[in-house]
Amino acid sequence: MAQKFSKETYLYWYELMQLIRQFESKSEEMYKMAGKIRGFFHVYNGQEAIAAGCMTATNHEDPYITGYRDHGLALAKGMSPNAAMAELYGKATGCSKGKGGSMHLFDKANYFFGGHGIVGAQIGTGAGLAFAEQYRGSKNVVLCFFGDGASNEGSFHEALNLAAIWDLPVVFICENNQYGMSMASENAVAGGSIAQRAESYGIKSISIDGNNVEEVYNSVLEFKETIKSSGKPMFIESVTYRYRGHSKSDRNLYRTSEEIEFWKEEKDPLKRFIGKLTEEGVEIE
Repeated sequence: MAQKFSKETYLYWYELMQLIRQFESKSEEMYKMAGKIRGFFHVYNGQEAIAAGCMTATNHEDPYITGYRDHGLALAKGMSPNAAMAELYGKATGCSKGKGGSMHLFDKANYFFGGHGIVGAQIGTGAGLAFAEQYRGSKNVVLCFFGDGASNEGSFHEALNLAAIWDLPVVFICENNQYGMSMASENAVAGGSIAQRAESYGIKSISIDGNNVEEVYNSVLEFKETIKSSGKPMFIESVTYRYRGHSKSDRNLYRTSEEIEFWKEEKDPLKRFIGKLTEEGVEIE
């Protein structure tokens, strides 16, 4: 029997995914207006279920860290949309005082530690955050997010190796949106799935449907509880899809419009979830 969630949880997930989608749509609109938002710019459209599911499976004090596609996770962690948008505009009222921009959102009060511009750099730092939690003797678990392309970086292997040796309290979450900068991950990742790479370090790993918010929630919650009891790191490959190019400078010529439309129409996390709300009799007010 499928797990039942409260009306409040269903509505929270819907509202958070809508917030992320609408924020990204507006920020894209502003980016296209000359002089409003500058620099590198990566949006989260299509990956919203990962952020929403992770939020309800973790506590406020559980640190999050990610790469440059960071708007959605920052908003999920509790960052004010005003502070996030001000940062995109380069304003002093932004979360990083206008000095970080799109790729470097940061919010210490909400335990959101970036926003990192170098591919895979946050994985080593995520392991470091987990070491700090272990050293302090806290019960917090770090969620370290990265894309499929980062799994080919040396820092990925170094961090997983140390996390396994030191039994660090971290869930490594690969947001596998199936494309690196301009290449399908199936053509860039050898040896089967990305999850299998973690297993080679003795880290328990699974591959899940990252566009299903309930599956994300259940997987992250189970792994977090396992870490608290065993002290060992875990790994989740969350398969999803980005609708836009790698960044706004990407002309998106390496995949077909038919493929993109298929994911938008058949596997979109928001559309699927609205169907779930209808099935459960939850009305959107």
